[in-house]
Amino acid sequence: MKKLIMMSLMAIFGLTTVSAQKTVVAQKNQQVFDVVEQMPEYPGGIQALFEYLQQNVKYPEDAEKQKIEGRVIATFVVETDGSINNVEVAKPAFPSLDAEAVRVLSAMPKWKPGMQSGKVVRVKYTVPINFSLK
Repeated sequence: MKKLIMMSLMAIFGLTTVSAQKTVVAQKNQQVFDVVEQMPEYPGGIQALFEYLQQNVKYPEDAEKQKIEGRVIATFVVETDGSINNVEVAKPAFPSLDAEAVRVLSAMPKWKPGMQSGKVVRVKYTVPINFSLK
């Protein structure tokens, strides 16, 4: 009886894992566009995005002590469900500034996804984040 229960649990776990893997592979195989007919949009528009960044970016203590300023250029993918994925630094400024940019962008709320030919698509988006002590 124990063998039967264990075999059943293993089969269910195996099927669940395969299903999850198929979903991840399907998302990874979808093309990521750089430019689309309708670009993704932060809830409330570009002004709301700048307000979000201004309210949520915390100046790293080590960079502040060393009086380091700079601009981090970061990229990310807006998924078909509006979630943010693959946040990366395209042009670094200073390690702690780069890490803060990634942290804040990763925590953003869902966006309105991009559209191409009437279909929701994955879109790569680039955002500059300025760190200034003034």
